[in-house]
Amino acid sequence: MRLVLATANPDKAAEIVPLLAGFEVVPRPPSVPEVEETADTLEGNARLKARALVEATGEAAVADDTGLEVAALGGRPGVWSARFAGTDATYADNVVKLLADLEGVEDRRARFRTVAVACLPDGSEVVAEGWVDGRLTAVPRGDGGFGYDPVFVPGDGDGRTFAEMALAEKEAVSHRGRAFRALAARLGSVAPACVGGHQADDADQDQQDRADPAQGEPRPLVDQGGEGDAHEGDPRHEREGIEIMPGHVAPPPVRRRPGP
Repeated sequence: MRLVLATANPDKAAEIVPLLAGFEVVPRPPSVPEVEETADTLEGNARLKARALVEATGEAAVADDTGLEVAALGGRPGVWSARFAGTDATYADNVVKLLADLEGVEDRRARFRTVAVACLPDGSEVVAEGWVDGRLTAVPRGDGGFGYDPVFVPGDGDGRTFAEMALAEKEAVSHRGRAFRALAARLGSVAPACVGGHQADDADQDQQDRADPAQGEPRPLVDQGGEGDAHEGDPRHEREGIEIMPGHVAPPPVRRRPGP
């Protein structure tokens, strides 16, 4: 199956393409402009980008959005992670602002979260989500990765930041790795019917929802009072309907929508 990749960010593409092994992944055509991320959720932004590519190319498309949710900042920067220090902020700008906002703060808990969305020409879509809990360092460490990687130590790791890991090590435990592995598995199970133009009835939808049984709910990173229990090292990071922050519940990963 051929998938058009929404991101033009070479750092993200380098991580995503190996995770979609078994699919033919092609870059966004140069003639298709970048889609403005105007949604107020990660899933919304990912869907905007994937749908825009389907409309522009007529082919199946895949996109994601990722956020860093910091307990001491009430879940920020979240959906604004890429623009935390401003619209034209660099990776370094965002890290500097984050560390400045956390200066003197003992609670360094944070969660990286990725939502990946594949939209198909018949109007169907597949959604998957992955996350990893960890803590933020006081100073950047490591030369690899990108974004907030130099200051994020995953709870599933050995004390190194993502930027201190090789790509394969990072993808084994990262939010993006978990999201795209789940997306690939789910997409592989529904894509033949979608590509064939099949529109699922209620019985089909129920079967799809049961095809990936719930693996447990993570505890909220931030509770109503602004503090929550740490949830580091839990292997249950790939599932549907994940409650990440109070009041936010991610929808099921597989949806069938009527075609346009």
